[in-house]
Amino acid sequence: MDAQSETRKPSDLDRYFRGEQGVSYDRNAIRKSITHIGVGGFHRSHFASYIDQLCHIGETEWAIVGSGILPGDHKMAEALHSQNYLYTLVAKDDQSTDIRVIGSIVDYIHAYPDTQPLVDQIAKSDTQIVSLTLTEGGYPIDSTSGSYVPHADRNGKKHAFDIIAAGLQQRRNTNVGPLTIMSFDNIVANGDVTRTATLGAAEELDPTLAGWIRDNVTFPNSMVDRITVQTSDADITWLTEETGLIDAWPVKTEPFIQWAVEDNFAADRLPLEQMDVIVTDDVDPFEVMKLRLLNASHSCLAYVAALASIEHVHTALEQPWIHAYVMDFLDKEARPSISGTGSLDLEDYCNTIVRRFENPEIADQIARLCIDGSSKFHTFLYDTIKFNLRNDGPIELSTFALAAWCEYLGQAARGNDNETASTLLAHDSNMTHILDKVRDSFDSPVRFLVDNEAFDSELVGDSRFNTTFDTMVGLIRRDGIRSATEQITKAHHTQS
Repeated sequence: MDAQSETRKPSDLDRYFRGEQGVSYDRNAIRKSITHIGVGGFHRSHFASYIDQLCHIGETEWAIVGSGILPGDHKMAEALHSQNYLYTLVAKDDQSTDIRVIGSIVDYIHAYPDTQPLVDQIAKSDTQIVSLTLTEGGYPIDSTSGSYVPHADRNGKKHAFDIIAAGLQQRRNTNVGPLTIMSFDNIVANGDVTRTATLGAAEELDPTLAGWIRDNVTFPNSMVDRITVQTSDADITWLTEETGLIDAWPVKTEPFIQWAVEDNFAADRLPLEQMDVIVTDDVDPFEVMKLRLLNASHSCLAYVAALASIEHVHTALEQPWIHAYVMDFLDKEARPSISGTGSLDLEDYCNTIVRRFENPEIADQIARLCIDGSSKFHTFLYDTIKFNLRNDGPIELSTFALAAWCEYLGQAARGNDNETASTLLAHDSNMTHILDKVRDSFDSPVRFLVDNEAFDSELVGDSRFNTTFDTMVGLIRRDGIRSATEQITKAHHTQS
């Protein structure tokens, strides 16, 4: 959003939609039992929406205190504060539009530069859950070993888990009881990863704290899914013209929503049976399915589309050559890598993914999907490639996406797109090194792989992967992105 949209005076959302579409409950009477770190579009379309459902059916024990720990989070703080922490959620596809005001966020803490107010909030006796949306790159975990990365190896850079550890220390010292910490990020075993990060930060702060955490804090794994796009000025204008409502920062999303979660709460338990969620003892099949199919295909098509100067996902899927590429990637490489899903219909799930991508009302931005590629590919794609390498399966379509990513970065590295370069540097802590590796690889693509933290060591050490990557980058550079994509898709059909 630009400065103009941020300074618009919001209308009185308290008086706007009432009853079915609005906030019909007394927000002052709800317990501030959830502290969420990382309030963005996805949190407001997903978890906050679920909690809003509870509030509407009369649950008074669950409301959210949102927080942000980055300098730029002052924009969210100002927008929410100006309208009593209410906002509009717009869920659209080509057949329906649902507009409602969400009231489950009742306060917001901008914990920058002073983190103590957030530490105090975590330590309050009313706080039963701390939830997180940090993005894939927000966890101080080594992607290869899965171990905690201490401050000394991060140049002392602070992160959310320093705040969480301090809050837990204060909570222990004041004896206010146990806590549940829940991740809503797209990471395999996100609860286990969160536990590792929390224990690592705790041990650096106070070695005796880790034992207390093991006895008093749980970290349920979960799978979350809802495509949520960045809010644009056009979205704000549409909302005003359609409803007369002025909202400083509405949220635009799709009707589809899904949450699978372990029933593992150390403190007060969320009434999961009153929400439309999947409660399971094993989230892994749901998470692997979603990451390797939906998230991976999202990232793979993004860089292909970006090189073709396509701005939106649904427009990309309108191109037969991109549509064929995505379907082949799902069918030939990603889906065969998934097992143990029981009765889950993977073919139907893949078809649903493509239909969701084709939703013209979402207009999901390709540029949004191109952010933080190094973390996303580690999480979404590398396991698929490694599976196929071990089983002598195809890797060309997956590796082609990495080649497209390399060429996308090359535009920024060459200075052809300074705006993209600035965005990449702002969102990916490894990007300076990665852009240097791109520059080193202009004459020899495989040099991009060497000593590059963006890549998995098993992949970099595999000669077949190296050869395929070199071939794919050369193909894109020689023939252009469309012709190269059509050639590898045709080759896959010929081989099969």
